[in-house]
Amino acid sequence: MQRSTDTTELKAGLKQRHMTMIALGGVIGAGLFVGSGVVVQQAGPAAVLSFLITGALVVLVMRMLGEMACAMPAVGSFYEYARLAFGGKRASGNLAGFLTGWMYWYFWVIVVAVEAVAGAKLVQFWLPDVPAWAISLVLLVTLTATNLVSVGSYGEFEFWFASIKVAAIMVFLFLGGMYVLGLWPAAKHVTAVLPTLLSHGGLMPKGIGPVLSGAVAATGFYFGAEIVTIAAAEAQEPAKAVAKATNSVITRVLVFYVGSILLVVALVPWNSPKMATPYVSALDAMGIPAAASVMNAIVLTAVLSALNSGLYAASRMIFALTRHGDAPAALAKVNRRGVPVRAILIGTVFGYASVVMSYVSPDTVFAFLVNSYGTVAIFVYVLIAISQLKLRARIERDAPEKLRVRMWCYPYLTWVAIIGMVGILVAMAFIPEQRQPLWFGVASLGVLLLAYLLRVRKPDAGFGEPDTLEYRHHHH
Repeated sequence: MQRSTDTTELKAGLKQRHMTMIALGGVIGAGLFVGSGVVVQQAGPAAVLSFLITGALVVLVMRMLGEMACAMPAVGSFYEYARLAFGGKRASGNLAGFLTGWMYWYFWVIVVAVEAVAGAKLVQFWLPDVPAWAISLVLLVTLTATNLVSVGSYGEFEFWFASIKVAAIMVFLFLGGMYVLGLWPAAKHVTAVLPTLLSHGGLMPKGIGPVLSGAVAATGFYFGAEIVTIAAAEAQEPAKAVAKATNSVITRVLVFYVGSILLVVALVPWNSPKMATPYVSALDAMGIPAAASVMNAIVLTAVLSALNSGLYAASRMIFALTRHGDAPAALAKVNRRGVPVRAILIGTVFGYASVVMSYVSPDTVFAFLVNSYGTVAIFVYVLIAISQLKLRARIERDAPEKLRVRMWCYPYLTWVAIIGMVGILVAMAFIPEQRQPLWFGVASLGVLLLAYLLRVRKPDAGFGEPDTLEYRHHHH
C-alpha cells in the first residue's frame, strides 16, 4: 500500500528502537503502577490471575495486529483494517471503521485523563498540601505543550521515558525476587511472605467473581501495546519494525505485569490501605527508605510517558478518521512543523474536563474511569479480531507473500480470543460492580452509533470527504 501524503505531512522518521520502546511505553503506565492496586483490592492476591487471563488475550490480539500491520502498514492501522474487513466503501465497512476509530480515540482521551489524575496522586507524595486537581492541571498543560512542539522528537522522548520505566521494573523484579527468596540481608525468609499472601482470607478472598472483573479492568491497562501498529505508518521499515515489536513486547509485558504484581501481593497485604500505591509500599516493606521516593519518581515518568503516548495515539487516530470523512476535515490541519495541532488539542480538552471531575468527585471518578475504558478497549479488540479473521483469508488468496507474520493456529486461536473477550463482556453483566462500566461502555457505543447516523444523514456537516487519489481510486 503506497504511503499517502498524510504520513509525509506528519514527518515520518521512527527508528526500530523507537518502535520497540513506543510499544512498551504505551503499556507501562498508571494502569500498572496505580490501577493495579485497584484490581488487587478487589480480587486479593488472585489479581495475578486477572492479569494472566487478560495478558493471554492481549498476546493473541497483538499477534493478529502484527500480521495485518506487516501485510498492510496504514495510517490509523486497525481503523483501516476494520473498514477493509467489513466491506470497504460499503455501509458496513464505513460503520466498522467509524466505530473502531472513534472508540479508540475515546479510549485514549480517557487515558490522558486517568494518567493526569494518577500523576497528581504521585506528586502529592512529595507535596501533600497541594490539591490534586492543581497538579493534574500543571501536568496536562506541560504535556500538551510538549506534544505541540515536538513531533520529530516524540519517538526520542518516548524512547528515553520508556527506557527508564523498563529498567526500573527490571530492578524492582530483581530486588523483590531476592527479598522473597530470602537472599536479602535483612529479608525475612520466604515463609514470612506466605502469610502476607494467604493469611488475609486466602488466595481468592472474595471468590472467582472479582478475579474475572479484575480481568476486565486489566484490559485497559494492557491496551497501548497496539500503538506500535499505528506508528508503523511513520516508521522507516514498517513490516520489520512491527514484526519485531509485536513479538518481543508481548513476552516482556507479561513478565513485567504478572511478575511485578505477584511480588507486590507477596510483600503488601492486599487489603491494606497501602495498596493505593502498590509499588512504593512494596519497597517500603523491603525496608528501602529512599527507594520509595525513587520509585515514585519512576512511576511519574511512566505516567508522563503514557500521557505523551495517549496524546500521540489520539491525535493520529483523529488524523486517520479525517481521511474518509469520519471526522471533521478541519482537524487534519498540521502546522509548519508537521504537528496536527487541532487533533492534539481536542484530545486534551477531554482531559481537562475529567480533571475537573476528579476535583468535583475524587473518590468515584478515578475508579469509574479505570473501569469504563476497559469495556471500550474490549470492544475495539473484538473488532480487531474479527477484522483479522476476515482479512487473513483475503490476503492468503490475493497476496500470500505478504504474510511475513502469521497468527498462530489460524483460525482457531482467533476464535478463542473472540470468545474469550465476549465471555468477559458477558461476565460483566453478572458482576454487580462491573454492570455500571458495562452499561457505560454500551452507552458510549450507542452515542457513536447516533453520531454515525448523523454523519450519514448530513455528509456535509463539516465531515468533508477527502479528495486523495487513494480515496477516488477505491470509490470508482
